[in-house]
Amino acid sequence: MEHKKVYDLEERTYLFAKNIRLLIQKLPTTISNIEDGKQLVRSSGSVAANYIEANEKLGVKDFKFRLKIARKEAKESLLWIKLLNDLNPKFEDDLKTLSKEAEELRKILSAIINKS
Repeated sequence: MEHKKVYDLEERTYLFAKNIRLLIQKLPTTISNIEDGKQLVRSSGSVAANYIEANEKLGVKDFKFRLKIARKEAKESLLWIKLLNDLNPKFEDDLKTLSKEAEELRKILSAIINKS
């Protein structure tokens, strides 16, 4: 997994989604890991996709709407990461890193929303 901080937010959200996928591939194949992993893959990808869409805004209202969805998906990602972490202690370090990144992205998106 890539741990270098990226300040281009489109790239950073992409790397978040990519790193989630790389970790999901390593997890044991259990029913809960499969289902929680699917949800996490969706929500992490949605953070990136909605941020990219926000940058192609049709107006300020659309911009804020897309950012709010991206922020909501970052928060949802935290839930799935927490569940996976509780059930996969061997991957605690990687999951904590991803949890920290999801929280940082959520805070960054909140700041952008509040300033626009």
